[in-house]
Amino acid sequence: MWRRLLARKSALAAAAVLGLLVLLALGAPLLAALEGQDPNAYHDTLVDSARGGVPFGGFGGISAEHWLGVEPGTGRDLFVRLLYGARISLTVALGATLVQVVVGVAVGLGAALGNRFTDSLLSHVTDVMVAMPLLVFAIALVAVVPADFPRPVLLVVAIGLLAWGGMARLVRAQTLSLKKLDFVSAARLTGGSSWRIARRELLPSLAAPVITYAAILLPTNIVLEASMSFLGVGVKPPTPSWGQMLSTATTWFRADPLYVLLPALMLFVTTLAFTVLGDGVRAALDPREASRLRVGRSRRTSRTSGAGGAQ
Repeated sequence: MWRRLLARKSALAAAAVLGLLVLLALGAPLLAALEGQDPNAYHDTLVDSARGGVPFGGFGGISAEHWLGVEPGTGRDLFVRLLYGARISLTVALGATLVQVVVGVAVGLGAALGNRFTDSLLSHVTDVMVAMPLLVFAIALVAVVPADFPRPVLLVVAIGLLAWGGMARLVRAQTLSLKKLDFVSAARLTGGSSWRIARRELLPSLAAPVITYAAILLPTNIVLEASMSFLGVGVKPPTPSWGQMLSTATTWFRADPLYVLLPALMLFVTTLAFTVLGDGVRAALDPREASRLRVGRSRRTSRTSGAGGAQ
């Protein structure tokens, strides 16, 4: 699997981009100290109050002290806020994906290994969760929770507990297929319990599709967090978030286009990198993909050798 993954240059490039992004997010305090800026420090002297708070200078006030300029209206450093916003986006996306994987695998295994009543009950619950308008219910859940509850944790719980239906359907379908194979039947004949069969026989075989689907869920969760912050029900100011920055930037896209472009570009690059890496993981974990690649190479080689012989 690693050999097939390393052979895909696009997946390696996506992994490098994500690795750099994670390092920047983890090193946000160090980079903020290196630049000498605080993410929540206001700089009123750097914005033109006569023009409604537009930053002085070109390109949003870029200077040696502010590497990507400043935020319109407040003068807060944009580079540092983007780094701290990456922390929120990545933490919420990874945490929500982990919750979705745990709940989805548990429900899917329970439905496939349980009796007919259990399977029917859990399948209907899964259908309800899949049909549920996620963003509407997540906004409603966030709105009724006390304001002092940590918003990143709340976003992880809201997204994770409302969007595990797809994972549960995948695990149930894969488990029903695996139950018919000989190695599962042999484990059952030896007297193994359902829990032991699931832990020792089924879960290792489910690792590939679960990892692949989790890689697809990550960019979706990043967009969900940004959407909720954009709508004002995500993290609360002054905590920076890419979605929150985009929400504020809607009033500044004419006066300071860079303030809109930077968080949107970070969201686009992160989502694209996760999507490309997820596709690479899917191809690397699929043995049929390797067979198709070998067949394609052998055909090209035979054509090339045939053309050389004809000449």
